[in-house]
Amino acid sequence: MPDPWKPSVTAAAVIERDGRFLLVEEETAEGIRLNQPAGHLDPGESLLAAAARETLEETAFAFTPTQLIGVYLWRSPPPPDGNEVTYLRFAFAGELGAHDPGRALDHGILRALWLTREEIAAHSALHRSPLVQRCIDDYLAGVRYPLDLLFAHPSALVPSVVPVVAQIVAPAQAGAQVPDAANWVPACAGTTGK
Repeated sequence: MPDPWKPSVTAAAVIERDGRFLLVEEETAEGIRLNQPAGHLDPGESLLAAAARETLEETAFAFTPTQLIGVYLWRSPPPPDGNEVTYLRFAFAGELGAHDPGRALDHGILRALWLTREEIAAHSALHRSPLVQRCIDDYLAGVRYPLDLLFAHPSALVPSVVPVVAQIVAPAQAGAQVPDAANWVPACAGTTGK
């Protein structure tokens, strides 16, 4: 039996300062593209940690997610190799922290940019996906959800290759890749009985 279909889960940060949004210019197989700081959820990582880590790696800015903007599903057009990918993106608003100008940016990231909504819309042909504009427009429309909408069971916050004993000892820290606050799971998360 073939493996079941699985979308690629990503986390993105929508960061606005003085009417401008923090984007990255990145090299892709399709050429240079614009995107929010965003990337794949790593094993043993919470969605909040992924958004914080990707922002730091791609822009050298610290970021603390404070609200969920939305959850988005998008399928990329088929690339030359014929393997299209479906993405499940979790987009977050939050607090921008300190910038580390000496930090090297992730491989493939050319630079971080601050652009207005109009500048971003004018370059729509360069967007990594249509979700770039959609997330900004949702943010500007005031779409926000509390983080306690998300629940991460402690078993998901450690890589699956870690022995079970390690999962019991320190589930929140075993897979942490950014400061502890980014792996925060609200105390009330999951208490609805669902």
